[in-house]
Parts: sequence; C-alpha cells; structure tokens
Amino acid sequence: MSTTQRQGSLRRQLLIGILVPIALFVVIDTVSLYRQALSAVNIAYDRTLLASAKAIGELLEVEGEGDTARIHAQVPYSALEAFEADNRSRMTYRIADARGRWIDGAQDLAAWTGTLPQQGPYAALVDFYNDEFRGDPVRVAVLLQPVASASGRAMATVQVAETLELRRTLARQILRDTLLRQAILISVIVAVVLVVVQRVTRPVRRLSDSLDKRTEGDLTPIDATDLPSEMQPLTDATNQVMARLQHLLDHQKRFVRDAAHQLRTPLAILKVQVQSARRGDLEAAAALQEIEMTVDRATALANQMLSLAKVEQLRQQQDFAALEWAEVVRALALDMSALIAEKDIDFELSTEPCTVLAHDWMLRELTRNLLHNAIRHTPGRGALSVRITADGNTATLTISDSGQGIPESLHQRLFQPFATANSRSGTGLGLTIAREIVVSLGGSIQLRNRMQNGQITGLDAIVRLPLAISSESLN
Repeated sequence: MSTTQRQGSLRRQLLIGILVPIALFVVIDTVSLYRQALSAVNIAYDRTLLASAKAIGELLEVEGEGDTARIHAQVPYSALEAFEADNRSRMTYRIADARGRWIDGAQDLAAWTGTLPQQGPYAALVDFYNDEFRGDPVRVAVLLQPVASASGRAMATVQVAETLELRRTLARQILRDTLLRQAILISVIVAVVLVVVQRVTRPVRRLSDSLDKRTEGDLTPIDATDLPSEMQPLTDATNQVMARLQHLLDHQKRFVRDAAHQLRTPLAILKVQVQSARRGDLEAAAALQEIEMTVDRATALANQMLSLAKVEQLRQQQDFAALEWAEVVRALALDMSALIAEKDIDFELSTEPCTVLAHDWMLRELTRNLLHNAIRHTPGRGALSVRITADGNTATLTISDSGQGIPESLHQRLFQPFATANSRSGTGLGLTIAREIVVSLGGSIQLRNRMQNGQITGLDAIVRLPLAISSESLN
C-alpha cells in the first residue's frame, strides 16, 4: 500500500474523532443558549411594555356607557420616562376606544388589528407583536383596558411601542459573551484532549521506537507490560507472528547447517572414489558401482532434506483439505507392489473409510516413508500388514513388519534428524519427516515392538490423526 493510501496517525484520528463531535455540540449549544437568552431578554422587556401600558390605562377616564361612552386621556410624557432604560430606546403610545377611534398619543402608530392569544403568559388582556413606526422597527404591547368611573364604563385599547436598539445591543452583548465562553470551553477541551491523547499514545510511540531500533533478525517477543489493555490482542498476535518467523528462521538455519554437514561426507567419498578409479585401484565396473551407490545415497539424502523443508512450508500455509486416507494407502501399496514382490513378502492390507484434514503431498509422504521403511526391514518371505481404522474421532494407521525391531533406547531418538539404527542403510530422515508431518496435522506417531514369548517378532509403526468433521455431522 502506498503512503498516500495509508490511514492517518492514531493521534490525528483520536483528535478528529473527539474534537469534531464536541465542536458540533458546542455550536449547537451556543445557538440554543443564545436563543434562550434572547427569549429571556424579550420577556423582560415585554414586561416593561406591559407595565407601561397598564400605567397609561390607569390614567384614563370615561363618561357614559356603550356607544355613547367617551374616553378621556391625560397622559404626560413623563409617564413613559420611568420605563425608558436609556437614550438608546424610544417609547411612544396610542390610545383608542373599542371601535378603534383614536383618542390620544401617536396617530401614525398603526392600529392593532390582531387577536388576543388564547393562553398568553399574562393574566391581562394583552398581545405583543413586531411592527414599524416612522421607519424604525418596534416592539408593540397592546392592552385591552377596561375603564370605569362613577360616570360611565368602556373598553380602551392601549398600544405602547418601543424601538429595538437596546434589545439588539443587549442581544449582541449576550452573543459575544456566549461565544467567548464557548471559545474558552473549546480551548480547554482541546488542551485537555491533546494532553490526554499525547499521554495515551506515548506507550505506542515508545514501542514503535523500540521496534525501529531493533537489529536485523531480532524477533524477541514484545514487552507489553506498559501498554494499554486494548493493545494486548495486537501485541499477542504480533508476538505469535514473530514466534513463527523465529521458528522459520531457526528451521532455515538448521536446514542449511545440516545440508552442509550431511552432503559434505558423500561428496568427499565421491571425490575419493573418482580419484581411486583414475589411479586404477579398482576395476572400472567395481569403481562405477561404488560411485553409483554414493550418488544414489547423496540423491536420496538431498531429496529427503528437501522434503523436510517442504513439510515446514506446508505447515505454515495450512492449505489442508478433507482427504480419504484409505485411498492414499491403497494407491501407495500398489505403487510399491514391485518392492513387495521382489522380497516375496506376505502382504496384508485392511482399510476403512477415514477422512482426515491434510495436504495431499504430506499424507502421501507420511505413508510412503513408513511403508518404505517397513518393506526395507521386513526379511524375505516375511509378513507385512497395513491396517487403517476409524475409532471415534481418530483415524489410525498401523504398519506391522516382521523385522528385528529396535531397542527401546532408540524408540524416540530415531525421530531425530539423521538418527538411524543402521548407519549403512537409510539417511536418518524418513522418520523425522513422518513425525513433522504428523505434528503438523495434529496427530501422534509411535514405534512399538511386538513381543511373543519374550522375543521381538516385529515392529509396529502407529500413526493417529484426527478425523475431519463432515458437513453432515455438523447438521
């Protein structure tokens, strides 16, 4: 993956993931706070308008009732001065009777044509609305004021209008204060998040520096004692990968070392034999026969070492499939029938269907090595039996020869590389390959002498592999 396709750093993702939602919330909260504060200011100033309208209504007098009622108003301008906050706002009023006829105040203030709210915030018959007066926007409170006196009764409409300069100035001040406080809040949050993210990611940066300073080939496990618990799965997986890489590296080193050591001997012998043939120490036919035997031994050794390396490769790939082991055994028995017939061996084959999870080459190589060893150690006209059975969740392959068996002290050592009971036959890798394959497939292998009357009558090579779980059993 190119650098342009890589994800951003962990710190950047954390900062963006934390700060962006917080910033959006703060913006929404700022708008909400501003609207609430503005609403509170409007309610407060509306109360002042209502108070001024009531003060004017208390100065009204009436004569007569009904259509003949006449309302008199004697409202000095000083009656509104007490409600004017400062010179930034101006107030005016208009008084009319129930029919809308002007009585007093500003005639050019538009008459109220609205309706009273059904559930207003005040018990009085009052309504508030926005309008314009002489080109300026105003807030108007209209009060339906009952007027009663000893000489009559009537209903008056009192309108009090106030310009919006003071309200707007206060609204801007509220907005500035709100934005300032939210900016301080965001700054504090950003500082705290930066410090926390920096502190939380410090172990990750320290681990990165530690890995960067490692020498080539250093695959020791990562020390995760100071890392957060959320990173434990990552460090565990990384340590497992490094352990597998270390195993592969050790296997490669061991393979190169063993190959250099084991191939050096047959090559040296081959060189001596060639030099002896040139001097004429042996007849040509005998010399060629010895050279051929040495070449065959070196070839067999190289092939088995390559097979051992291939086992490790397939083990890492885990490219396994469900295979019928009985078919593999029958096919290999048929392939080796010439060797069996050459020694006139009494051969017996018994198989049951056994499906195991394995790689085809590994299963064939395992069976071939064990069967070839059994044929080589079975004497002429001896008995050799191959049985494969299924028991529970295990498939068992038993190869029984009629050879001389092996000493108890060699039962486990023979599975080690280049260990052999007879240094003149075999390379000592066949059983090693078999054991590595069995371990890779999750099974077990053992060698066991058969005894009769205190005498060894042969050797059993027993391999157990887990049966593959079929889809029918899962259903």
